Amino acid sequence: MPHCLLVPFLLLGTVVLPVSAQDGERPNRRGGFGGPIVLAEDDVAFYQAPPQGFKTEREDIPHGKLEMVEYESKTVGTKRKMQVYTPPGYSADKKYPVLYLLHGIGGDETEWQRFANVNVMLDNLIADRKAVPMIVVMPNGRAQKNDRAEGNVFASAPSFATFEKDLLDDVIPAIDAKYSVEADAEHRALAGLSMGGGQTLNFGLTHLDTFAWIGAFSSAPNTKPAKELVSDVDALKKHAKLIVLTCGNKDGLINISQRMHKFLQENEVEHVWHVDEHAHDPQHWSNSLYWFAQNIFQDQPAAQDAAAKN
Repeated sequence: MPHCLLVPFLLLGTVVLPVSAQDGERPNRRGGFGGPIVLAEDDVAFYQAPPQGFKTEREDIPHGKLEMVEYESKTVGTKRKMQVYTPPGYSADKKYPVLYLLHGIGGDETEWQRFANVNVMLDNLIADRKAVPMIVVMPNGRAQKNDRAEGNVFASAPSFATFEKDLLDDVIPAIDAKYSVEADAEHRALAGLSMGGGQTLNFGLTHLDTFAWIGAFSSAPNTKPAKELVSDVDALKKHAKLIVLTCGNKDGLINISQRMHKFLQENEVEHVWHVDEHAHDPQHWSNSLYWFAQNIFQDQPAAQDAAAKN
């Protein structure tokens, strides 16, 4: 495992936040929301950037289906929406694994699609046999009756914690009932960007009986301390198939991911730690999803092969 500049603004989901400038005495310190960026020796890229056109539609391959689905949320007390991708050739005669993708504080159920062209990316990966056919669910992580990203989006931060119950009690059962899925942890993955990255760690690490594949990209300050999330290191080692942490080295929130990485490293929990040249931005999240999607729901993910060699 792979063990002065000013940042003028920071994207948090779809919200642009001004950040304080730092005088930057050292070459590896940058000003940013969340404090100065201090990079360690192992804060480096684990995988290469995707090739050109990785999320550009190709006419010569089969295409999956993207649809907006309503479900009854007992947690919120209303009907809610989620966007769902089913792979090319989807059939009720086959069982599929499911990836749940969580958005940032300024987004909604459409954010991942807008940022990463998820259906096109998956169509391309599946056609090239780089990813297994899977269902991708993009729910709204703002578990409140008015779940639109409007007004002061930071006031809705508590609803992102409430979404844990909505996800487990309402979203997943709705998907299991409507689609032909393998309904167990080994066939469920959870990933998210920014606020959704924090949700992924908060929910995924504490529900290993539900999710075996975890990807947290540019995790936000809603991320709980690692010691609070991991009460049993041996159980984490046993049940987690893949844990991926990513962040950009120009992202003022990198210290959050660094702390999680350090905890896993100190407890000898195998994981992927990837730091690229991006900030808190959609390109980093698209790149992270491109790699993550290729390394889930497989008996021996390429990520684990690569980790074993480092």
